[in-house]
Amino acid sequence: MTQSAHVDTFCREHLPARALWPDLKYDGLPELAAYPPRLNCAVELLDRAIERGLGDRPAFHTHAETWSYARLQATANRIAHALVDDLGIIPGNRVLLRAPNTPLLVACWFAVLKAGGVVVCTMPLLRTREIAYTADKAEVALALCDVRCLEECEPAMRTRLDGTPRANGRTVAFGGDGGAGSLEALMSGRPDTFAAVDTAADDVALIAFTSGTTGQGKGTMHFHRDVLAVCDCFPPHLLGLRPDDVCCGTPPLAFTFGLGGLVLFPMRAGASAVLLEQGSPPNLLDAIERFRATVSFTAPTAYRAIAGLLAAGDHDVSSLRICVSAGEALPLATFEAWKAATGIAIVDGIGATEMLHIFISASGDDIRPGSTGRVVPGYEAKVIDAHGAEVPRGTVGRLAVRGPTGCRYLGDPQRQRAYVQHGWNLTGDSYVQDADGWFWYQARTDDMIVSSGYNISGPEVESALLLHDAVQECGVVGLPDAERGQLVTAFVVCKPGVTADETMVRTLQDFVKATIAPYKYPRRIVFVDALPRTATGKLQRYRLREGAK
Repeated sequence: MTQSAHVDTFCREHLPARALWPDLKYDGLPELAAYPPRLNCAVELLDRAIERGLGDRPAFHTHAETWSYARLQATANRIAHALVDDLGIIPGNRVLLRAPNTPLLVACWFAVLKAGGVVVCTMPLLRTREIAYTADKAEVALALCDVRCLEECEPAMRTRLDGTPRANGRTVAFGGDGGAGSLEALMSGRPDTFAAVDTAADDVALIAFTSGTTGQGKGTMHFHRDVLAVCDCFPPHLLGLRPDDVCCGTPPLAFTFGLGGLVLFPMRAGASAVLLEQGSPPNLLDAIERFRATVSFTAPTAYRAIAGLLAAGDHDVSSLRICVSAGEALPLATFEAWKAATGIAIVDGIGATEMLHIFISASGDDIRPGSTGRVVPGYEAKVIDAHGAEVPRGTVGRLAVRGPTGCRYLGDPQRQRAYVQHGWNLTGDSYVQDADGWFWYQARTDDMIVSSGYNISGPEVESALLLHDAVQECGVVGLPDAERGQLVTAFVVCKPGVTADETMVRTLQDFVKATIAPYKYPRRIVFVDALPRTATGKLQRYRLREGAK
């Protein structure tokens, strides 16, 4: 590895042992091999755009305003000064970001990287317990938070999950009235230029958290070089993004699907993006019409819902030329409904937080309805058996992938050994590869529930339910659902004397919504007398699924 610019060496110290890394391949495309040993991805994406003469061009649109590339750069630079001069950030410090999708959040993202920090972006829906866990795991002392999200963030930054005070924990608000102590007040009057820290290409730029089957968040560590690599593989070769494109979508920027589609990819191409604070299907449809969006990024559930809205009303989506789906498997029925409603074939793709973005996809004439696609240029993929040997074409097996990005879990060697084997990343998906090289999704190979594009950990929902006084035992699984892909379903054993009725269903659902992110709550609760367990006491989730059938 190159000499790090990080003074705070936490990230390098908590990378997996080098022997546990996946093989990182840079020979798949010429541009991947051309990255210099030292680079700062904020400079490459933002400052280079200004150098190319894009300063006056729009970078981000909202319903209230449009930010140019020059305004984004100036704001990011002023925030970087505030981070260093007022808040004491040193290279390598982690900074937690928490806000809806807004241009100011993007400016904070670039400012942290310019200051040599490491971005830890979180979804606005997360609750205090989840934020505290993230801050504990990444040893975060500073959060930049939208004023509308302070209620859950401030206590998490004051107190660790175990109840002890967080040393030097601090939350700085933005997006309010700009009063004393706010980020706006700190950056006021600061220079609009900033000399970005000369980070190594393999310095950690961001830690993206995902949920695991154990209920604990997994921090995935990505380098400055990785950020550029995902920009130079999927977008130019599958999407052909152009400077006049207007990207739009629903994923939060804390999801790497949203970060790529709404920030990284359009900026690499000199294009612009629409940022929606509320990413519902009706809001996305409205934004496509209003801003004449040309590229959309959302989950299959949203495409299905919008197709229904198009059939029921007079809407104009004729500006669209590319529609990208990820986050969950794209049902053939949804693909066909969207094609019938718009004439556009959805670009399906599979990515992973561990890989940063999409590595199998297809577009244009290469699309085979029902198939995820072929390997994205720059990556390699194969289907393997339990021993790591590639299976014959047409055989179901485990998906393995490698390329310029790969899994490096934060301080978690056990999970690292499970995800990376023989230099390949095992995504937890089962696939079939046909004779022509197209990959066909079969199922998840773990207990992750994928509902409406969100990854939801069954054990995490179980942990939340068990905090309620009425619950004695519970098991949570995902069951097939036509609208959401999977429906979060809880099988609950109540304590003696508790009335298991519809009132209790609503009580438990509301309790989960208040304990963890609301989208994770069990939309179906089934009361049972006992849960199926092994002789050693382990919950047999497969029996819950079979019993539900």
